[in-house]
Amino acid sequence: MAEATTIKGALARGEEKTGQKPSEARAIRLYAQIPPVEKMDASLSTLSNCEKLSLTTNCIEKTANLNDLKTLRILSLGRNNTNNLNELEVNWIEEATKTMPKLKKLDGTPVVKEDEEEDN
Repeated sequence: MAEATTIKGALARGEEKTGQKPSEARAIRLYAQIPPVEKMDASLSTLSNCEKLSLTTNCIEKTANLNDLKTLRILSLGRNNTNNLNELEVNWIEEATKTMPKLKKLDGTPVVKEDEEEDN
C-alpha cells in the first residue's frame, strides 16, 4: 500500500501546479489526495493567509495544527475517517471559534460563536 500523502507534500504539489505559494494563498484545496492525507501535520501553520481550507475526501481521523490559522473562515473536512463532527476532539468547534475568530463555516455549516448564542 502506498504511503499517505503529507500536508507538506500536498502543498508542494499544489504550488507546482498553480505557481502560487501556499503561504500567500487565500484558498487551499487539498481534497481527494492520492494517496490520501491521513494527518493534519505542522505544515498547516505555514498557511498564514488561508481563509478557506478544504481537506475533504481524505483519511483524516482527527484535527490538529489549526491554531495558527488566524484568518481561516471556512474549513471543509467532510468525507474523512470521522462519522460526524462530534467525533473530533472534545469541544473542538468551541476551541476553533476561539482560536480562529474569523471562522464562519465548518463543513458547509455556519459556525455559531458562544457570544452569538448568548445573544439569542
